Amino acid sequence: VRLVESGGGTVTPGGSLKLSCVASGLPFSRVVMSWVRQAPGKELEWVASVHADGIQKWYQDSVKGRFTISRDNAKNAVYLQMDSLKSEDTARYYCATDRRGGNRDQGTQVTVSS
Repeated sequence: VRLVESGGGTVTPGGSLKLSCVASGLPFSRVVMSWVRQAPGKELEWVASVHADGIQKWYQDSVKGRFTISRDNAKNAVYLQMDSLKSEDTARYYCATDRRGGNRDQGTQVTVSS
C-alpha cells in the first residue's frame, strides 16, 4: 500500500487549504479512507473519514463545519478541504486506511500562523 499526500503549506488564520492523497496497492473503491494528523509533541489524532461510497462521512468535533472530506474512486484519490483554519490545526496531515493511521506515509505539513 502506498499513500502519497500533497497540498500542505503555510496559511494565515481563517485561510483555506485542500489536501490530496493518491493511493495505490489496495482495493481503493472498497476501503474507508481517513485523514489523521499529528502536531509537534502530541499524539496522532483522527480528523475525518469517508466511506467507500463517498456519501457517508465522519468528522472529529473540532473540525466539523470547517473541513470537508471527499473522494474520487476513479482516481484512487481522497481529499480534505480545510476552511477557516485555526492555529490549532497546525500539524502534519496523513491519509490512512483507518482511524489509527494505518498505512500512513510521509504526510504533508500544514502550518497556520499569522
